[in-house]
Amino acid sequence: MLKDRVKALFEEPGCAHNAAKSEAARKAGCSKPLTPGAAAGGCAFDGAKIALQPITDAAHLVHGPLACEGNSWDNRGSASSGSDLWRRSFTTDLTELDIVAGHSEKKLYRAIREIAQRFEPAAIFVYATCVTALIGDDIDAVCRHAAERYGVPVVPVHGAGFVGSKNFGNKLAGQALLDHVIGTVEPDDVGPTDLVILGEFNLAGEFWQVKPLLDRLGIRVRACVPGDARYADIAAAHTARATLVVCSTALVGLARRMRERWDIPYIEGSFYGVLDTSETLRQIARLLVARGAPADLVTRTEALVTAEEARAAARLAPYRTRLAGKRVLLNTGGVKSWSVVSALMEIGMEVVGTATKKSTPEDKQRIAILMRDDPHMFESMAPRDLYRMLADGEADIMLSGGRTQFIALKAKTPWLDINQERIHPYAGYDGMVELVRQIDLALHNPVWAQVRTPAPWDADGRLIEEVASLPATGAPSPLPVTDLSSPLPTGERSRAQHAGEGKPTSARADPHHPAPSAPTSPRQEEVTESVAGVAPASLLAEIAPTQPDDSFAARHRKKFAATRVDASDPDYLARHRKKFAASGADDMGEC
Repeated sequence: MLKDRVKALFEEPGCAHNAAKSEAARKAGCSKPLTPGAAAGGCAFDGAKIALQPITDAAHLVHGPLACEGNSWDNRGSASSGSDLWRRSFTTDLTELDIVAGHSEKKLYRAIREIAQRFEPAAIFVYATCVTALIGDDIDAVCRHAAERYGVPVVPVHGAGFVGSKNFGNKLAGQALLDHVIGTVEPDDVGPTDLVILGEFNLAGEFWQVKPLLDRLGIRVRACVPGDARYADIAAAHTARATLVVCSTALVGLARRMRERWDIPYIEGSFYGVLDTSETLRQIARLLVARGAPADLVTRTEALVTAEEARAAARLAPYRTRLAGKRVLLNTGGVKSWSVVSALMEIGMEVVGTATKKSTPEDKQRIAILMRDDPHMFESMAPRDLYRMLADGEADIMLSGGRTQFIALKAKTPWLDINQERIHPYAGYDGMVELVRQIDLALHNPVWAQVRTPAPWDADGRLIEEVASLPATGAPSPLPVTDLSSPLPTGERSRAQHAGEGKPTSARADPHHPAPSAPTSPRQEEVTESVAGVAPASLLAEIAPTQPDDSFAARHRKKFAATRVDASDPDYLARHRKKFAASGADDMGEC
């Protein structure tokens, strides 16, 4: 059963690359399943849940151990304008006793009953996991019986983690929608401009940047799968006149099967960048007119595109001079591997490299066309290679997901989140302006000048500071001569005093810190010699403080006595400043 379903999904002729193969070679599919247990960006269960969970009015129940569910609240940046039920975590929480005693199916049924009675969702999606697939739980039978008993659609999703990669889990989710959801509701308001969008996850509300454009053209989005979707809308998706596939690697198989079953043609497009957004709107208009929409739709679309491009160009003009020629490294995949490249090149930025992980052969071909003779494509790059590339200054900024942000920060290079964790929408005309604005903010943040400044201490941990030199003339010293028990002016204080000792120490010879010039009086000469560490005992006795020594080292001498470092060394604190930096001592000085 599951084996046959997996085999059928890998015989995918939806993309032009696979369709050009022979019948025998086509069975290999566009992406091969990974080795079971390999950590490669998520399992099939993860991909199936990602592709279905943004259906907002449905409950999502994970049938398996607690660890498979994790935390779904704000797990991804998909935004919703409706119920927050989809963000809640539901799981059967199977234990060893449930598995050994054979209680897992009964526990699943009870969980469905509780969700249906307490939350009254529009539907319940039940996700199989590795454990339940291995022990052979018949979740189809349980879901079918519970749906009849409680009057709510219960959809089984066969996406056990060992089946394949996260991308393959997206395909399994599309198959579940085709088998159990799409076509189950017949709407009474079918129109000639109804459109279905597949592979749009509404990350950070990106779909809301695009939907107003379609509304102005009179194009109704019958269903957006899965971003901000409603179960009833997806169930009626078979009545649409056309389909737009945004993320081709995720749900292109679903688009192809909808074309075969309900004669709904599909196109692939992108809403990243001004030019791609305009071209996608034109393709939608032409396809809908060919399917019976009003003929003036193409003319109105062209007028809208012209107005929006002019408005976007005016808003982008201030950034072009600031960002032109800046080098960017794009470490992402899928549709963003080429669509974001196009968006960045529109404002004059230079793309020094783009990852092609999870990208289809068509995506890679688009990259080669966009970047002409120097595509700089790479499937994946080791962290050390990324760090070397950024540390050597080969890129001015990196756009990637949260997994590699610390590589950029360690290399002291600006970084911007472009993946699902982002909080800013980058789709459509307004999204393009926001993307450029965020890049400009990241590149010109003053923090980078600060973190690239050399540290103010030397290899031994001593502060590198400027020492004021006394004039070499016979004029009196501009620095007052005071009791050495009190702090000296800045530049004349010893390192021990900076560390909180409160007593003079011997100064080390430092070519960068010249010694004071010759004093003009014997008293000044004695003071200078004492600062240099050659003061006579009589002078030290004369100027020694009469109050007891209450310095940090004196109060903690017992603590230092057992250490291998001489606790009486006045430079102890200066050389171990990092150790005491977080302490609450009130006399640590300026260290």
